[in-house]
Amino acid sequence: MPVHNTEIAEIFNEYADLLEIEGTNQYRVRAYRNAARNISVFSRSIAEMANQKEDLSRIPGLGEDLTVKVFDIVNTGKLLQLEKLKERLPAGLLDIIRLPGLGPKRAGVLYSKLGVTSIEQLEAAAKQHKVRELPGFSVKMEENILEDIKRRGKAGTSEKRYKLFTVEEIGKDLLSYLKKINGVKRVAIAGSYRRRKETVGDLDILVTHEKQADVMQQFTEYEDVERIVSRGETRSTVILRSGIQIDLRSVAEDSYGAAMHYFTGSKAHNIAIRKKGVNKGLKINEYGVFQGDELITGRTEEEIYARVDLPYIEPELRENNGEIEAAQEGKLPKLISLQDINGDLHSHTSATDGRSTLEEMARAAKEKGYQYLAITDHSKHVTVAHGLDAERLAQQIDEIERLNDRLDGIVLLKGIEVDILEDGSLDLPHDILKRLDLVVCAVHYKFNLPADKQTERIIRGIDNSYFTILAHPTGRIIGEREPYQLDMERLMKAARETGCILELNAQPSRLDLTEVYARMAKEMNVMVAISTDSHSTNEFDSMRFGIYQARRGWLEPEDVLNTRSRKELQKLLKK
Repeated sequence: MPVHNTEIAEIFNEYADLLEIEGTNQYRVRAYRNAARNISVFSRSIAEMANQKEDLSRIPGLGEDLTVKVFDIVNTGKLLQLEKLKERLPAGLLDIIRLPGLGPKRAGVLYSKLGVTSIEQLEAAAKQHKVRELPGFSVKMEENILEDIKRRGKAGTSEKRYKLFTVEEIGKDLLSYLKKINGVKRVAIAGSYRRRKETVGDLDILVTHEKQADVMQQFTEYEDVERIVSRGETRSTVILRSGIQIDLRSVAEDSYGAAMHYFTGSKAHNIAIRKKGVNKGLKINEYGVFQGDELITGRTEEEIYARVDLPYIEPELRENNGEIEAAQEGKLPKLISLQDINGDLHSHTSATDGRSTLEEMARAAKEKGYQYLAITDHSKHVTVAHGLDAERLAQQIDEIERLNDRLDGIVLLKGIEVDILEDGSLDLPHDILKRLDLVVCAVHYKFNLPADKQTERIIRGIDNSYFTILAHPTGRIIGEREPYQLDMERLMKAARETGCILELNAQPSRLDLTEVYARMAKEMNVMVAISTDSHSTNEFDSMRFGIYQARRGWLEPEDVLNTRSRKELQKLLKK
């Protein structure tokens, strides 16, 4: 039974979480997190590489010790050291760290100072106002904890959702398996996955096949199936080892487009389309478009939309959030695609917390077809990442200039990811920043400031004449860290006035900006940069997740800075 890359990454991340709760050395914790990050975005199956005895050290971040652990996970599905650590620590701590705004460090404080080992104990401590007195906590955070627990309904439980990049790997393997079944014609994933939502609850798969094909039987025999919920002639449901539910539906060729439209959703979009159909005397459902009892069309989605006098609407837009009105008026956006991207404006090297050298990053970017790559290592305030001070940054600038003289077909842009300090000043002096092509600025600490103070902090940074791009603007990590409190409208007004660009960070655990804020930026005429924040050459592939998010935010190529050619970009940056 194969172990997916994301499963190996999840084991390493869980181990890092528990190590951090125990108070283990931060560099050891970071090593596991870095390895997990690289494994999760690695393009090949690590299990297959391990089974073929390939050298895993080529995967950035995997030293000898971690390589041995990867082999153990591939062979047994477990990490022995993690199982032993779980025996030492209460199981309920894992539930606590999954609450928004907490995480391993704060869970460790709750455990060591208050003996909190479960959601129920945390709720009791918060109600007794014990949490607010702990280092790193506050009255507001205590209130938020109680609200988050209340939202979960029954303490300790919540609907399980999976990050898109995790589901993508699971879905790809399952589609490959289904396509090989004799008699299968077409197979595709619908639902929120097709709409490219950042998290997915389950997978809806549609298949067309010849009558004699025993698709349902073979689907339930897929080696990753843990439990069969139901099996029928036209629909079957299973639960995979990962816990995700998969629904497979067999549909007729004449109804394929109608079924794809219906099961892609969203529900609100479908209801609006059905209402338009009713106004024309039509009934629209998963089987097709009917006039009375007569099926008049249903083979393609384009035909469904045409019957209600609309052009095709891309799946990412189908949220009943103005797309139908835009389609009626001929004002649908021409959504950005991966092919529109000409470069990446946020990346890290081995000079700080990256795993690849300048030249390795440059050559990998060139292989992606990029015209430019911005090198933006951390500034000195991020000590855990060995951030650059002015002297080391000057040395890197010189190194980039020498390397550019040798490179052909790609240009490295000189940059830095500089911290916005609590008072809004930048972490490095102007005399070094002025030597750069661009300055990417970010908040990396003091996430819990009140909205007015956090907003004012960032706006003060934006007012700095060397400020180019605001990186991961809300600081959120999906399912792990809530966005810090901000007045986004006020921030975007400041960005528009100064020409500051907002980043849409394509790291699949960030996707920051959200689609709501991406569309808000478009409407407020604030330019966006879609960047991968890559820490190794493998992570350039994450750009597609940024594109998915941008499309959900209605962004077009002209809304995005790094669709420009190198010459156009450099002119804009000089301005």
